[in-house]
This record gives sequence, structure tokens and C-alpha cells, in this order.
Amino acid sequence: RRRRRRRRRRRRRRRRRRRRRRRRRRRRRRRRRRRKRKRKKKEKEKEKEREKKKKKKEEEEEKKKKKKKKKKKKKKKKKKKKKKKKKKK
Repeated sequence: RRRRRRRRRRRRRRRRRRRRRRRRRRRRRRRRRRRKRKRKKKEKEKEKEREKKKKKKEEEEEKKKKKKKKKKKKKKKKKKKKKKKKKKK
């Protein structure tokens, strides 16, 4: 008969406690002027681009108009209806 020896391993459980520190942050309001300038610049550039596009469109339209001469349609004259006068009693 063979005797088997059982080895018992002891596991140690370590509990870690996490401490949470709450820090209150003070918010400072800073005014940035640079951003405004950048925004203004960007807006100006955009406006310039828009104007350029508009000009191009107008020029193209003018060219098209020159190429195609439209025939003028004759306007029909509307007949005026005569109003009947009511007789006073």
C-alpha cells in the first residue's frame, strides 16, 4: 500500500483598499482673444470664396444668355370687363 501525501497550498488573499481622494478644482475663466481673430479671418476667407463663386456663376449665366437668344413671347391683351352701374331708387 502506497500512501499518497496531499500537499495543501494555502493561498493568501490580499485585499487592496483604494482610497479615492476627491479634489475640488477651481475653474478659472480665461478670455481668449486669439480665437476670435482666427474666427474672423476664417469668416472673411469664406465670404471671399463665396463672392468668387457667385461671380463665376454670374459670368457663366451671362455667357449662356449671350449664346442663347430667347424669342420674345407676345403678351395677350386682357379684355377689361365693363362694370354695370346700379340704378339708385
